[in-house]
Amino acid sequence: MRPSAASSFLPAVLLLLLGAAAPGLSQPDPGSGWIDLTAGGLEEGWRQLGGAAEYSLEDGVVVGTAVIETPNSFLATKEEYGDFALQLEFKIDEGLNAGVQIRSHSDPEYRNGTVHGYQVEIDPSERAWSAGVYDEARRGWLYPLAANPAASEAFRQGGWNHLYIEAIGLEIRTWLNNVPATFLIDEMTPKGFIALQVHSVGPDGGGRQVRYRNVLLRTEGLTPSGRRFPYIVDTRPNRLSEAEAALGWRLLFDGESTEAWRGAHREDFPGTGWEVRDGELTVHASEPGKPRGGGIVTREAFSAFELQLEFRMTEGANSGIKYLVTEGYDSAPGSAIAFEYQILDDFRHPDAQSGRDGNRTLASLYDLLPATKTGRFVKGPGRYNHARIVVHADGRVEHWLNHVPVLMFDRESAELDEAIALSKFAGREGFGKWPEGRILLQDHGDEVAFRSIKVRRLDDAE
Repeated sequence: MRPSAASSFLPAVLLLLLGAAAPGLSQPDPGSGWIDLTAGGLEEGWRQLGGAAEYSLEDGVVVGTAVIETPNSFLATKEEYGDFALQLEFKIDEGLNAGVQIRSHSDPEYRNGTVHGYQVEIDPSERAWSAGVYDEARRGWLYPLAANPAASEAFRQGGWNHLYIEAIGLEIRTWLNNVPATFLIDEMTPKGFIALQVHSVGPDGGGRQVRYRNVLLRTEGLTPSGRRFPYIVDTRPNRLSEAEAALGWRLLFDGESTEAWRGAHREDFPGTGWEVRDGELTVHASEPGKPRGGGIVTREAFSAFELQLEFRMTEGANSGIKYLVTEGYDSAPGSAIAFEYQILDDFRHPDAQSGRDGNRTLASLYDLLPATKTGRFVKGPGRYNHARIVVHADGRVEHWLNHVPVLMFDRESAELDEAIALSKFAGREGFGKWPEGRILLQDHGDEVAFRSIKVRRLDDAE
């Protein structure tokens, strides 16, 4: 069991949802529709792809043994599956990584046959992201388990763990030891093989093992076992799933309408500077001699809330997402002074080197507190990043980038007061103490596109 840094920051309503109904995970009776995928041995219905890790079947247990100087290895079903429920037990040595591929492929035209597709992670590291969903050799992490510490803590180090996976339509759900882990909605791959992975290892990793037993599959009589999960990732642009709506989420931008927005310090939406095109709400780069559109704000004000959206930067871009905006606090046309989730090309914009300790870099609280992030969870210009901002009623605030927490602070803390005193906001009476405000997408003169803008109020949930 490992505590997570994110656990104390989850809204209370999300923690309550961890008690959602889980599927029956006991050994199924014969005739129940479950099929033992290893009953015929490993030569019947299976093939090995990728690296040269060793696989054997010992007393009904698939044993995968890591071999050095070989890439990721996969024991894959010869048959492909679309909708299914899969359950198995696994036990893994410390220092090894593994996973269960679902709806996956190995095509000669894709990176010379590299296995790619959804992987349900097996992760015995301190991070403990077992049952999270990774897109092997393709998009990377789709659902890291950082947003669900209860599932991380369900992992049993050194013992057998039960993994339950449902793939029905566009929805992929997982449970780890009866704890709801992930709920992913994605439409990239509807069908593919199932595979048991042994990850590549360094010079000291040879001989480490992962074991799989009771690998059971069902393809008929499928119904979702539970729709209320602590965190839902829907990768479809500008879509709101029924499951999200049930949790109070709604769209602030559906790919077409700007009805929820107006210009800062004005009642209408800017006639220049912003454009809706191809499902994106885009602020254009400013041109010499032409007026900018200015920032846009939500028509509604929010106090405790959760916001998520995707943004795509151009090279060298600078922009931001401001929140708890009070327009009367700063009368500058088209702008506002408020907390800001920084959007910045850290490698090309000089502002990344300004401020203090990196507090003007991507996902930081602009000019106040720096975000702590690793490169693999940052997508550069031209690619979409996912931003999440959570403002709790008790003063706690969270910044997330691509479903990983990068900054958490308390609005009432001495740390924030000190940061304000050392910032460009020093001397502004009442800065950061507003009880509520609007959300603002900034026009900083650079092109940035936004989509899938969703919000939900937390006022009544906490």
